[in-house]
Amino acid sequence: MEFDVVVIGAGHNGLTCAYYLAAKGLKVAVLEASDTVGGAAVTDEFVPGFRNSAASYTVSLLNPKVIRDLDLERHGLKVVLRKTDNFLPGDGQYLLSGRNGLTRKEIARHSKKDAEGYDRYVADLEAVVALLKKWLLRAPPNVGARLSAIPKVLTLGKDMAGLSLAETRVVHDFALRSATEVLERYFETDIVKALFGFDGVVGNFASPNAPGSAYVLLHHLFGEAAGVPGAWGHAIGGMGSITQAMARAAREKGVDILLNTPVEEIIVDNGRAAGVVAGGKAWRARTVVAGVNPKLLFDRLVPEGAVDADVHRRMHHWKGESATFRMNVALSELPKFTVLPKKGDHHTAGIIMAPSLGYMHRAWLEAENNGWTKNPVVEMLIPSTLDSTLTPKGKHVASLFCQHFRYDLGPGRSWDKERDKAADAIIATVDSHAPGFAKSVLGRQIHSPLDLERRFGLIGGDIFHGKMSLDQLFSARPMIGAADYRMPLKGLYLCGSGAHPGGGVTGAPGHNAAHAVLADRKPWSIRRS
Repeated sequence: MEFDVVVIGAGHNGLTCAYYLAAKGLKVAVLEASDTVGGAAVTDEFVPGFRNSAASYTVSLLNPKVIRDLDLERHGLKVVLRKTDNFLPGDGQYLLSGRNGLTRKEIARHSKKDAEGYDRYVADLEAVVALLKKWLLRAPPNVGARLSAIPKVLTLGKDMAGLSLAETRVVHDFALRSATEVLERYFETDIVKALFGFDGVVGNFASPNAPGSAYVLLHHLFGEAAGVPGAWGHAIGGMGSITQAMARAAREKGVDILLNTPVEEIIVDNGRAAGVVAGGKAWRARTVVAGVNPKLLFDRLVPEGAVDADVHRRMHHWKGESATFRMNVALSELPKFTVLPKKGDHHTAGIIMAPSLGYMHRAWLEAENNGWTKNPVVEMLIPSTLDSTLTPKGKHVASLFCQHFRYDLGPGRSWDKERDKAADAIIATVDSHAPGFAKSVLGRQIHSPLDLERRFGLIGGDIFHGKMSLDQLFSARPMIGAADYRMPLKGLYLCGSGAHPGGGVTGAPGHNAAHAVLADRKPWSIRRS
């Protein structure tokens, strides 16, 4: 069977890319190894009557342009806002954050000086985030591409030139410094620094003291939910409702989505990608777009000798370790936190159990030395407080997103043997803040780093398709000379989170890769619908 484009993987970026290509009249097939669309953005019934997002778990970074272009609301997507953004329970104290001045009010309750620091922090962030947002839906300058890179370099230079000297210094700080260094310039109180520092370790196997962790902090501030900038939300029905809506949009444009069709190899003819082999069958196409981890792409799918040996070596050593452990639990009742025991808006929040940067550093250090930490960084969401479709009446479901749990535990150790022990430690951590939580657990779904790799193709268990470190960002993602979504094999493109701007359910790499494909096709070669 022949197509104009074959897309590998029906994750959210693969579906986004397929939509844009089909909307321009191209004949597109998406081949997916699983029995459902969505990649890591899927909803599972993990205990009879209890449903929840299996891997990715919250809405904010999904780009508004992607939502509008795919008309996702018409295709069934509904996003509701958390009533409170975040809740940090600590030792005899707590901190809330949210809209309408709540964050500042709560910080002021702890420290007047920190409230003033928060004003400066927000003002400084506005310049940095505004600059970065400009490049979410643009390819970075493709260093090494010589003349073709000049327009992008000039655009970047113009954007930087528009900043004041003070704003340029702030950009430098957030690009290169640690989260700890940056936050200590604004705040003095541990729990306040923890509120912002948590975003620096989400999906990032690093101490908040590590250089570059301030950028990861920024990466989680790009988005919006339900049209509210910076807000966090929940997709009714779980994250799978996003990708199901994307699939409906893509099919409406004529995209063929084939499930249970794992790709085995990319076909190469005369030095260019010419389709894929899946199930022993050839799927011919002039263009191949991969929504998978770049390490998986070059280690397993690109035939040996099809690209320069240096490319294979570099992608083989592509760094990927988010050290993420993901759990869902079915609950008989809402947790009663020692510091806020009554039912309230804080139950709709991202509940962050990591009361200080020091706690986050120690969790990383223990994992670095022992494989995983018994005192993890945990974010818990209880989406059933916003979405009654997920559970039986009166019951609840919670997502537990946890750091730090290494993929490689070392000689003689296996996640198949240790996953339940780690899950017990996570539940014990929540129970220390909300006594009785452990007894309320009716059932659980566990995804260790190894499980994330096995089920979702997240190599090394990395939820971002590659570490968000300074040497794997912007023009170096996935490598110097391939930052414009065009891989070092003619006709092959990358549309997954291993491409700029990186991880999270954004749709941006899918959008950007599609535009690269369309730019490379001659206008007369595109079928008109």
